[in-house]
Amino acid sequence: MVVHSDQRLALDEDQVDRIFRALADATRRDIVRRTMSGEASISRLAAAYEMSFAAVQKHVSVLEGAGLVTKYRSGRERLVRGNPETLRRAQALLDEYEQLWRVRLTRLEEMLTSE
Repeated sequence: MVVHSDQRLALDEDQVDRIFRALADATRRDIVRRTMSGEASISRLAAAYEMSFAAVQKHVSVLEGAGLVTKYRSGRERLVRGNPETLRRAQALLDEYEQLWRVRLTRLEEMLTSE
């Protein structure tokens, strides 16, 4: 279990793995970026990439499984909307890791300068 000082932002290990695995791919990061500023149809997203519609659908499915986007139907279209809350939770975890390493580096620096 990943512990976070604010339990509303806590993520379990599986959630962390899904989020960072999804964000490890450049196309998926771009889809998240595009859908954070507004919803987009899967067709419109597919037109932006040199890959098949089915490949873009798979990328969206991975992002949806990680909670980074939400997919819903509007008439005949499947629309995708970014989920900023999941990104906030991932950022909070990264902030905690950064703080942990800053403290460790400060201790190391103090140890090295005291000798």
